[in-house]
Amino acid sequence: MENATGYRRSAGSARGETRRRELLATITDDVAENGLVDFSLRRAAKSAGTTHKVLLYHFESAEDLLRQVVFSLRERRIDNALTAVAASSASLTDRVRAAWVSLRDEESALRRVLDQAMGLAMYDPGRYAALGRGASQQYLPTLVSFCPPDWPEQRKFEVASMILATLRGFLVDLLTSADGDSAAAGFEALLRAVEREEAAS
Repeated sequence: MENATGYRRSAGSARGETRRRELLATITDDVAENGLVDFSLRRAAKSAGTTHKVLLYHFESAEDLLRQVVFSLRERRIDNALTAVAASSASLTDRVRAAWVSLRDEESALRRVLDQAMGLAMYDPGRYAALGRGASQQYLPTLVSFCPPDWPEQRKFEVASMILATLRGFLVDLLTSADGDSAAAGFEALLRAVEREEAAS
């Protein structure tokens, strides 16, 4: 089986899948530490101690590898938020607060890489659109799960979408402002909106 570059690809054997996961984990750690700015197959191969041809045996292309790396990093963000939420109360408001604290205080390298991924999606959507589309698809199910279980699915989706879009804006504000005061103030307003949604149940 060949990919678009003409290199043979792994046919999905158990051994091949294990090796692919090992490579992905190593490259993800490198990207988490060094960012996306100069990401390339050759840099990824160097960090994994292999060659770009080996990577193209396990991944479709540089874009496919990058997409999977960003997916893995978002999973880390989600896992961190879920750990924080698990220690909070069952109310949606408290879950949103715990998730925000996790996002606000996450390691700067992780936040930087995920911000860079969104920047690439906006700068070159023809090549990196999947990095942007994948974010909502990945984050929304977690936020939907925070909502009261007796809510209709459409209401869960609407409230989760509001929370996601607003938290994204606050993360951008933290990135670009000197003190984060406006993000903190805006977050309190978001919590009041969430509280009203809960009270209307």
